[in-house]
Amino acid sequence: MIFCIFAMSFDLLYGYMGRLSFGHMLYLGTGAYCCGLFIKYFNGNPLLAILVGILSAAILATILGFITIRATGACFALINLAFNHIGFFLVLSPLRNITRGEDGFGVMASRLGFLNFSYRPIMFGFVFLSMLATYYLLRRLTSSPYGILIRSIKEDETRVKFLGYNTFFYKWLTFVLAGSIAGLAGVLTALNYNYVNPNAMDVHANVGVVFACLIGGAGNLYGAILGGIIYMLVSNFLAIYIYRWEMFLGFILLIIVFRFRTGVWGYIQRITGYKLLSGLIKKEVI
Repeated sequence: MIFCIFAMSFDLLYGYMGRLSFGHMLYLGTGAYCCGLFIKYFNGNPLLAILVGILSAAILATILGFITIRATGACFALINLAFNHIGFFLVLSPLRNITRGEDGFGVMASRLGFLNFSYRPIMFGFVFLSMLATYYLLRRLTSSPYGILIRSIKEDETRVKFLGYNTFFYKWLTFVLAGSIAGLAGVLTALNYNYVNPNAMDVHANVGVVFACLIGGAGNLYGAILGGIIYMLVSNFLAIYIYRWEMFLGFILLIIVFRFRTGVWGYIQRITGYKLLSGLIKKEVI
């Protein structure tokens, strides 16, 4: 469920606005580290730590967004990758005394009334509600005039500018929203594992969320959730039996490119829509 939240944040940026980022893990890692460090050095209150983690990711996305949003295509993807590398290097070496470098550090949030994240059913319920809230928020946003506008920017930004819209502002706002939601996924990761290390900001992990959105179908929240579930099932269970399980992700991507270009969810929509249309035609004929 945490990965599905992360996939939805990436899909807002890539699927809806058409900006492919190879550095989205930076914001997940920022949320995880800031949440964990707040608990470790300041206060064990989990709600305050969650707020700090999300705000930290949002502030970082706000600052970097002014730089990255000016680029497009491969430049946008690589600039974000470069910033992700910088963040990974900072937590690994220069800030080693604070972040404990490769070893990482433990995160033990205090109990707040019934909210005890060490109790697995409570953690599960909280993450589930977080995923539903994220879906509801993004659903409202993407079905609103704002959602139509960012999809229009994806299709033809020049025409949107010609209509009088400040496309830079809307791209920047979308980037900040995507970074903030990724920060939420990072906060939940830290609280779920009770541990944070540089893997939370590993640049190679960006491949996973890209695969998830492509498998499920980019530009659709259902596709992001479905792709996240499929990717996690493959990466967690296939790895038990096959050492080089990543090879199968390559085969899956090839199948998607040549057979299911709209992803699994897009294929399901096309099949069900075709059947529905066929049924209506038969009724009209009768």
